[in-house]
Amino acid sequence: MPKRKKIIIMGAAGRDFHNFNMCFRDNSEYEVIAFTATQIPNIAERQYPPLLAGKLYPKGIPIEPEQKLITLIKSHAIDEVVFSYSDVPYQYVMHKASLVNAAGAQFTLLGARQTMVKSKKPVIAICAVRTGCGKSPASRKVCKILKELGKNVVVIRHPMPYGDLAKQRIQRFTSYDDLKRHDCTIEEIEEYEPHIEHNTVVYAGVDYEAILREAEQEADIILWDGGNNDIPFYVPDMHITIVDPHRPGDEITYYPGETNLLMAHSIIISKEDTAEPENVKRLKEQVKLLNPDAIIVDAALPITVEEPELIKGKRVLVIEDGPTLTHGGMAFGAGILAAEKYGAGEIIDPRPFAIRSIAETFRNYPHIGKLLPAMGYGHSQKKELQETIHRIPCDMVIIGTPIDLRKLIFIDKPTDRVRYELQEIGTPTLKELIEKKLL
Repeated sequence: MPKRKKIIIMGAAGRDFHNFNMCFRDNSEYEVIAFTATQIPNIAERQYPPLLAGKLYPKGIPIEPEQKLITLIKSHAIDEVVFSYSDVPYQYVMHKASLVNAAGAQFTLLGARQTMVKSKKPVIAICAVRTGCGKSPASRKVCKILKELGKNVVVIRHPMPYGDLAKQRIQRFTSYDDLKRHDCTIEEIEEYEPHIEHNTVVYAGVDYEAILREAEQEADIILWDGGNNDIPFYVPDMHITIVDPHRPGDEITYYPGETNLLMAHSIIISKEDTAEPENVKRLKEQVKLLNPDAIIVDAALPITVEEPELIKGKRVLVIEDGPTLTHGGMAFGAGILAAEKYGAGEIIDPRPFAIRSIAETFRNYPHIGKLLPAMGYGHSQKKELQETIHRIPCDMVIIGTPIDLRKLIFIDKPTDRVRYELQEIGTPTLKELIEKKLL
């Protein structure tokens, strides 16, 4: 038998497992020695279980911290390292490539053809060039349109398997009880709950071909709800990519966001209502240069709150979506926009009051500034988030997260929740594009 090529897959609990399942599981030409993990707290020092790893790995596959990568390459004489996570600058990717090459291994990026599954049903993919562009409002908008057109749409969400991987192989969510039953993190609930509120079935998990086959049994159309700026796991019949005029230039400097830009059939320029007109113009020029066949949709993301009078003149704590602030690189979100729109007197800096993992988040992402990221990768971090909020002297709390954080933690102060829904500006509309492309 020929010698098997030794592989390490660099990941962050999602794309890495999908790439393994698609390209290396049951493939006797390769031996995957380990996954490495980064970006997400507490996902290393686990194991990809035998149930998912397949017949070649009866003991499973270890998941090691990325800090051990070079040691692993040298100690196991690794032949190839497959980079398998997203929303990182190009310089970062090539820095990792240089480290891997210097240690003696080949550095590989897998392409769309190798990693996409073909569905038996039409697929609309919602992706982005960065975390925090507005994928979730776009996904909800497309679901609403499809339902109005009489179609049964099922959402399949990009993976966030932070718990027991074997139990999370295939997950189906239709109610808040399902979120509790699957012991979801704040980050998972932020993506699933808004769909559940609109009576849309959501699938997620680890084994995405198996997930697709389950979803196909109850769907007329599959909607891929992407994560970070990753490319779709499924071959899209309609590929929609969101770009952000608050971060012009990021669409061509972050991996693999530019890939989504180049693959897209339609491109939504989101947040035009709060962006500088010059940035919108710059994005349109960039899109027309790189993907001249893509149809551009102009869109706003208007901000509303429950009780505007609670905010005016008050000393406020602003809580924003965690991933948007951390690896998304944003220094503000919907909460800050609401504080400005409704006349907050002062935004309180949470950093002096942050504890343990929340304080560590500020150290790791110093650009965040006077905002509190809603970090909740597990029960202990949720408790630390709650305690941090309780320590902060403010009159009220603005919740800028996609979910109602009050359902998950106790907040001992008056609160106001921000909402935002995508609205097209002019034509073409998403409905017109969907009818033309799919119906």
